[in-house]
Formats: sequence, structure tokens, C-alpha cells
Amino acid sequence: MNDNPLVQLTLAYPRPAERQLLADLLEIDPDLAGFTTLHAEGHGHGFARASVQEQVSGRAERALLLAVLPADGARRLVEGLRTRLPSPEIAYWMSPIIEFGRIVE
Repeated sequence: MNDNPLVQLTLAYPRPAERQLLADLLEIDPDLAGFTTLHAEGHGHGFARASVQEQVSGRAERALLLAVLPADGARRLVEGLRTRLPSPEIAYWMSPIIEFGRIVE
């Protein structure tokens, strides 16, 4: 059994925080192999902090970052963000990766 399995780290954060969040992630781990960012909309816990426009529309503008990496590295990134960019508006979760690769090498 692998003691440091691959996980998908997902970060959900306000879109205006994206530039600083990405800069901080790359300072925490300059060798971060790759990630994907997506624009998203959300509604849930903490929606009271949404802007008036977001409250009227019923959803908050968010961005998602998806990265597949070893679990220890994902935990380091989260801990680094807690120090550098502490915000209750940044949520994260980690999901196990069963398999990962390219369709063609």
C-alpha cells in the first residue's frame, strides 16, 4: 500500500483572490507539476459573506483549482495557504485518485 497516495486537491475560492492564491501556491511549491482552474458558481455555507449582487442572483462567483499530487504535497499546500492567505472564503477538499495517466504517452 502506498503511504503517500495520489489525491485530487480541490480549492474553491472567490475569483478576485485567484492571482494571489496562485502566486502563493507556486511560492509554497515551485515544482507544482500542474493544475487546472475553472470558473464556478456556488451557494452554501458562508453565503452571508456574498456580495449584494451575488445574494440577488442566489449564487456566488467562485473559482476552482484542481490538482493531482501526492497527499503529503497537498497537505503542505493547504497548510501554506493557511499561513499566507488565511480566509474563511477558501474551501478545500481532497479526493483519492484511483488511477491517473495520459490516454497516449
